[in-house]
Amino acid sequence: MTTAMLTPHEPIAKAGEAATGAARAQPRRRANPLASMRVQSLLLLITLLGAWEAAVRLFKVPRHLVPPVSDIAVALWRGLATGPLAKDGFWYHGGVTVAEILLGFVIGSGVGLAIGIVVSQMPKVEALLEPYVAALQSVPKVAIAPIIVVWLGFGIGSKVMIICLLTFFPVLVTSIAGFKAVDPDRIDLLRSLSATPWQIFRKAKFPSALPYIFAGLNMAAAFSVVGAVVGEFVGAQAGLGVLILQMEAQADTGGSFAVCVVLSVIGIVLTGLLRRVQRRVLHWMPADTSQRTVNV
Repeated sequence: MTTAMLTPHEPIAKAGEAATGAARAQPRRRANPLASMRVQSLLLLITLLGAWEAAVRLFKVPRHLVPPVSDIAVALWRGLATGPLAKDGFWYHGGVTVAEILLGFVIGSGVGLAIGIVVSQMPKVEALLEPYVAALQSVPKVAIAPIIVVWLGFGIGSKVMIICLLTFFPVLVTSIAGFKAVDPDRIDLLRSLSATPWQIFRKAKFPSALPYIFAGLNMAAAFSVVGAVVGEFVGAQAGLGVLILQMEAQADTGGSFAVCVVLSVIGIVLTGLLRRVQRRVLHWMPADTSQRTVNV
């Protein structure tokens, strides 16, 4: 008569199989669609718009002061339903404004990043230029916008220059701060391995400064939309800012709000593209350090 012998690991294995089977037997919980942050944000937006519509109609607010949401929606549909070359539509003026934003953002941010890289590698140059950068940064760009329009005319060049001034300083300041924030131990380690200055910059300084650079780019993206509208207010032949001035002259407050909605969408799209690039470039960083947990 033979007796089956159990190895020490067999009870543990059987217990694990039993636990796995019990876990599989439990029904899967369906994800609550209301738990999604995007759904909650959309519900909040619908609630706010509904409250806006109800408050305007309940308190009988004049339409030329605060239009109801329905008037804004009608004006938005009317502006988007026109052809791409219609001078009274959103597509033509929106294309001009988007071109100004992209040109000014790329040129201003690129120059700011390039100067930030050069200045960060030369401490003496940084000390020399620091008071001038602080002085120029404190000058309100809106105040000198009319002067820029006088210099460069009513074309796209003056608007691009205003956007460049607004996007240059955030990227410059944040990039310099990022290059200063690099861990000195990493630089010492690379120097002990006989790394060249270019290798130290590429392997240590630039990756450490990327979060700061993207923070400056996100601020510059918002400033670029503001700069385009300010430049078009001062003097322009086309653009969403010109469209707002035309609608205000006609007391079309709903149309002005609709143009502001289009500008908001442009800013959201530009910021979203930047965040997508940031996630792709900074894939080694945690998405949200505040939600990290420690398992013990």
